[in-house]
Amino acid sequence: MTLRLNRRSFLKTSLAGAAALSLPGAFSSRAFAASPLSMQAAWVNDSEFIGYFAAIDEGYYKAEGLDLNYLSGGPDVIPESTLLSAKADIALTAIETTVPAITDQGAKFKIIGTEFQKDPIGVVSLASNPIKEPKDLIGKTLACPPVNLTSVKAMLKLSNVPEDKVRIVPYEYDPTPLIQGNIDATIDFTTDVPFTVKQAGKDAYSFLLYDYGFSVFADTIVVTEDTLKTKRADLVKWLRASRKGWEKVFSDPAAYPPKIANTWFKGTGRSIANELFMTNAEKAIIESPKGIFSMSDEDIQKNIDALGRVGIKATKDMFDASLLAEI
Repeated sequence: MTLRLNRRSFLKTSLAGAAALSLPGAFSSRAFAASPLSMQAAWVNDSEFIGYFAAIDEGYYKAEGLDLNYLSGGPDVIPESTLLSAKADIALTAIETTVPAITDQGAKFKIIGTEFQKDPIGVVSLASNPIKEPKDLIGKTLACPPVNLTSVKAMLKLSNVPEDKVRIVPYEYDPTPLIQGNIDATIDFTTDVPFTVKQAGKDAYSFLLYDYGFSVFADTIVVTEDTLKTKRADLVKWLRASRKGWEKVFSDPAAYPPKIANTWFKGTGRSIANELFMTNAEKAIIESPKGIFSMSDEDIQKNIDALGRVGIKATKDMFDASLLAEI
């Protein structure tokens, strides 16, 4: 059985590269705004970035006097490289790659906010054979992408689950083996894959790695130290407008995906039902009592501790939450 392509695999299997996409690659509000600012997304256009689409469409960046150039991502895009090449002023990144870029390569980056308070990556299983917590993986087969292997091993260690008691096999973001019962669980986006499973006539059960030790942000908002120094006021404006965009979307999660079906979501091969599911699933792990993008001292420390468990040394001075106080 071959399933509809999911968010992390459709480019890999249906396109040779980003150039083959019929996506709105770079949307700009340049006709109206005064201060140019470029933003690099972490992946191709789906509901992971719907708050920014809303902020553009509703004119929130324009109202702040910003000329935002939105750059979609993809499998060949490394957001940190886009910052270093000065092609973008802001990038959404994985903290697991940003911190090593600072420590190992000397990149002058600052993390000024986070989209996801909790990384949406987790363990996905079938509800008919649920893996409810790490210890349930003992004696089971877990499909894991190479990029997530270190964090999965950390989760197992923190949960006192012997690694040799879990059969870990490669995973390429296709839940077909899970649905067919050939494996017991996968490591994937809990905000997305359960929808694919449901389309195959089955229900999924999932939990986040975040809740079992690997407690990190996702889609961290990163800038260079130079941009922070020279464009601080514009960055605050971007944060304010972007927060308004997410608040607009979450005020009625069912409203926005259909509205942009033929613009931002055109050509992705994903259904609007999928985007609706994802938007609703994201709400709980993006929103914060202190406002979207917030980074509390406690949560920053959780990130530092979690990264330390997988050998990545983060420090508090890599984060700058002061701009959030100016929104």
